[in-house]
Amino acid sequence: MKLGIVGLPNVGKSTLFNAITNAGAEVANYPFCTINPNIAMVAVPDFRLNFLKKLYNAKKIIPAAVEFVDIAGLVKGAANGEGLGNQFLTHIRESAAIVHVIRCFENKNITHVMGEVNPIKDIEIIDTELILSDLDMISRKLERLEKSVRLDDKKKIVEKHLAIKIKAHLELGKPARILTLDDEEKEILKNFFLITAKPTLYVCNVSENNLPLMKNKYTEIVKEKSKAENAQTISICAKIESELTELSEKDRDIFLKDLGFMESGLNRLIRASYELLDLSVFLTAGEKEVRAWTIRKGILAPQAAGVIHSDFEKSFIRAEVMSFDDLFKFGNEKAVKEVGLLRSEGKEYLVKDGDIIKFKLNA
Repeated sequence: MKLGIVGLPNVGKSTLFNAITNAGAEVANYPFCTINPNIAMVAVPDFRLNFLKKLYNAKKIIPAAVEFVDIAGLVKGAANGEGLGNQFLTHIRESAAIVHVIRCFENKNITHVMGEVNPIKDIEIIDTELILSDLDMISRKLERLEKSVRLDDKKKIVEKHLAIKIKAHLELGKPARILTLDDEEKEILKNFFLITAKPTLYVCNVSENNLPLMKNKYTEIVKEKSKAENAQTISICAKIESELTELSEKDRDIFLKDLGFMESGLNRLIRASYELLDLSVFLTAGEKEVRAWTIRKGILAPQAAGVIHSDFEKSFIRAEVMSFDDLFKFGNEKAVKEVGLLRSEGKEYLVKDGDIIKFKLNA
């Protein structure tokens, strides 16, 4: 899963990136400090893996992972080459979702590229650049369709009508993700690769003064906007998250508790991203390894097997399944089996988050 972190310069993007990836991206108080996108893979925190490793005496743990891409701060006119230009919009287009960091704090010592703290205005600047980029792409797509569509090609005709519909929507200054589409149109839309069609998570970067509630007048405004456009919102203090990375695990837990938090901003960000993309995790466990596998919610057991290896979906016979909660409650696999909670499931089984699965396959 790749998440593209975007936002205006000096909103705290690179500070947040450093905090959640500990990758050391450069941070400075001037626009365009980030010239090339910083990329880092982050292990998804999951206490279940340590429990399983100990229970099965596994040699290693392989957690699920999230790829964060810290993209240079966009400015007004980026779609037309201003600032660092359209080249960086390509990195956003390749992401599964957009993490839009918004400045929701006041600090006279940190320059705001637009001269004032105004989250809605900041969002609109970024949205405008993404919409303009999508308009360029959909216009070129429409040109190709106009030349290639035949009267007997029903699929291409539907595609053309959808492109016209989206173009008109974008021209109104509205992102593609808020356009009402039927299931067929949603499937076709995936092949248009539009940035504004991607799920979006607004991250309100607040100051230490807003702890532990993590809200202020700016965050409330952003929440209201997100509700109207099928987006999600969380609040994080990037400065605090950055300080957490410098502490040991024990001191980090104490610090979080003193701040009134049960978990770090990283955990909340990843969890929110999974919810945004409708993802869940199933587990495999044995002496060789304990591993977490990221899947779309609602997929069937053979498809889950295919996540491990494409051939496994074709050779699927059945799956032995137990939930992590049951295993944790009863202590071991034998006890789970004795109470009838270790199940044999077939091809129609819908995999659930926290399922521990052993796949039985054709040789």
